[in-house]
Amino acid sequence: MSTEPETTEEAGPGTPDTPRAAGRETAPGEDRAQGRAADGDTAEGPVAAGASEAAAGKTVETEGTEGTEAADGTEGTEGADGTDGERDADGADRAESARSATAGSPEGTEAAERSEVTASPQGDGAGVEPEVTASPQGAEAAVEPEVSASPEGAEAGGGAEVSASPEGGGGAEVSEAEAELAAQRVERERIERRKAERKGPIDSGAKLSGTAADLLAAVRAVESGEKPVATVFAEPAPAPRRPAPEPVRRPAPAPVAAGGPAPRTVEAVGRVLTEGGAPDALAPQVAAVLGEGADTALREDPWQLLRVGGVRPEQADGFARALLGAACGPDDERRGRAMTVWLLEQAAVAGHTALELPTLTAALGRQGVPDPDAAVQGTLAEAEALVFQDALEEPGAPVPGDTEDTGDTEEEQERPVRVLVGLERYALAEESLADGLARLVNSVPQEAGQAWEAAAAGVSGGAAELARAVAGHGLVLHTGGEAARAEPAALLGAARAAGLRAFAVCHTPDGRRRLAAQLGGDLAEQGVGTVAGLLSGAEGPGRDADGALELDLLIVLDAPQLDVEGAAMLVESLPDGARLVLSGDPGVLWSAGPGRVFADLVAARVCPQAVSRVPDPGPIGELVSGIGIGELNQVAAPGKEIVIVPVRDAAEAVHRTVQLVVDSVPRAIGVPADQTVVITPGHGGAAGTRALNSALKERLNPGPGRFGGFDPGDRVAYSPAPGRTVPGVVLKADADGLHLSCAGVPVVVPRERVEGGVRHGWAITAHQAVGARWPAAVVVLPGDAAATLSRSWVYTAFGRAERHLSVVHGVEQALPRAVAEIAPKPRTTRLRTLLRPQAT
Repeated sequence: MSTEPETTEEAGPGTPDTPRAAGRETAPGEDRAQGRAADGDTAEGPVAAGASEAAAGKTVETEGTEGTEAADGTEGTEGADGTDGERDADGADRAESARSATAGSPEGTEAAERSEVTASPQGDGAGVEPEVTASPQGAEAAVEPEVSASPEGAEAGGGAEVSASPEGGGGAEVSEAEAELAAQRVERERIERRKAERKGPIDSGAKLSGTAADLLAAVRAVESGEKPVATVFAEPAPAPRRPAPEPVRRPAPAPVAAGGPAPRTVEAVGRVLTEGGAPDALAPQVAAVLGEGADTALREDPWQLLRVGGVRPEQADGFARALLGAACGPDDERRGRAMTVWLLEQAAVAGHTALELPTLTAALGRQGVPDPDAAVQGTLAEAEALVFQDALEEPGAPVPGDTEDTGDTEEEQERPVRVLVGLERYALAEESLADGLARLVNSVPQEAGQAWEAAAAGVSGGAAELARAVAGHGLVLHTGGEAARAEPAALLGAARAAGLRAFAVCHTPDGRRRLAAQLGGDLAEQGVGTVAGLLSGAEGPGRDADGALELDLLIVLDAPQLDVEGAAMLVESLPDGARLVLSGDPGVLWSAGPGRVFADLVAARVCPQAVSRVPDPGPIGELVSGIGIGELNQVAAPGKEIVIVPVRDAAEAVHRTVQLVVDSVPRAIGVPADQTVVITPGHGGAAGTRALNSALKERLNPGPGRFGGFDPGDRVAYSPAPGRTVPGVVLKADADGLHLSCAGVPVVVPRERVEGGVRHGWAITAHQAVGARWPAAVVVLPGDAAATLSRSWVYTAFGRAERHLSVVHGVEQALPRAVAEIAPKPRTTRLRTLLRPQAT
């Protein structure tokens, strides 16, 4: 493992210089000899020289970018405010007319007509400033229009093209005096016509301001000889535009049902919210959660506002005080019930499906509820929560039915129990999951059948052991690392070859892609999907008349990411006699939703378990395997597969991370920035995802964040549902919302969901990265993250890298201590207890 970081100090994008585009310059003195105005204006020779410099497409080099000069918001041309080599609109007409008459060309007057431009205060010739986005490859316009320089000259912003004749005068038969008189006549006619049109004299340059006025002053300074052309037009490079920082995300609002609540209901709820001092923007969410009559329910029980996602207890208390006045108090039973439900919801966010009664009452006391027991009883009486008594599984505990001889009587010994309180949705999901698993286990025929025997005979090694277990059992667990995915993939191919209806699902689109790459051919197209796609009907074999999936075998990879609700829906969808294989790495982080289904099944020992013996290859595989058993080993990395970058503080961690992603990893490892992921413990803090994404956006895709903080080309992490994260790239935005490309699939995020559902995605958390892998990963461990580390977090984060892993290390001894000692935070669930009667 190398501790020498492959970095370049303060390395920028470093694009090579581009030679200036060449355009034809007007011959010296040519315009001075040709372009005198009748009213005594000075010669236009130097001004034409300035125009030719603009026509040459003069470039400037800025740090990290190369492109055309755009100091005033335009691309490719100097003087885009209407003074592109001429004084102003009137001066341009006079100078061009004089040159056209001198040249003796009838097209000259037409060119003069075409070349009229109107100056704007913004100085872009059209009154709209184009947004320019710099990238490592060069200056690229984020939006149209694009202006390009050509060898023939720069294109004018208004579409007019002015070309100088290479012959100069062009009309040899006309004397210089006659040409001068003709020019004076044409100019007088034009001046009179323009005066008549505008009904007043024109003060040349009087209406210009800002950049346009500065350029006009520069032109006149050149004409008078006060300054040379080179010093006037050598403008400094524009300051780089800093990207808009990623906004601080508020908790996502509760999803609104399709079609939304009735407008009349929303309006009524809005009036109640306004009366209580709450923002009326919450009205649609409140109406969706509370349903018809939401305004009446909210007025009768203001603490119902806590049911809306993101609302805190102190906010609900303030709303209640505003509505109830003196009748509001901490001992209000309505407050006690609402706080109980809110605490159970927060426990579900943390992964618990229920809470032990002492834990719940203690939490209620911390929220200022005077009588927590009464609050819980009131919640149970209103059927807003359920209570359970689960027998404890303690060593040496008496078993029901055991008796103790006390002389004349026998008293039945009571088995100790724990009292749990949970929300109905999670309690029913956990019970439904246990019933469905029991049905699968008990519905498999005693004999496997010829098809299953053929499937087992078609594979070898660990896959054969897995196939034999599946042939005789309805539920089988399979454990192993990334390399072990080859075994369920082989089982899938053998089962389909034997004529069985088999299908495999993964947790993420990236997991599906990797599994499909192992399978190849039609099998990858027809036999692989995602959990969400299968449940929604977008992927998979479809359902029969009873609503069951038409499957003989379902293989679920990334099984540790299944929460109780998702797992219950999968199991309920399988027909009797079908086989279910749950495969995954037990060392990774558990599901984002409530429950720990895979870990509970492994601990319950209710079905066969096939343990893969295939190790993950390479130095990264060796390092991750050691972490899985609690050892942080020194690993040889001759190809710089693992690099440790020590840092002193969070600011240095951000700097080194950007340096690795933008320069060091692409140069030394050959992995581009768009194939490198940054993983950090949390969203907040000086080195959280917000700070890292802001710094990475500035280097990789700078822009003003025109679409709710996002620009085209931004990498994002999109959460279509709680607990699911899909990486994507911003394409555009319009009235429909933000358009993304997620795993090659176009996605439109409605405008109201952008803030809660989309984040910048150069840097993500380990929970968001579960189920996906990247060619290179940079794991950031700032000093303030030491308390959040655990073995499963480190195992998950380090295991996201395929070819290269860089660790920005600022936690010192906290890292080996976390690997050796800190287990995942326990979750309170009931599945193992519900499965216990099935154990043999």
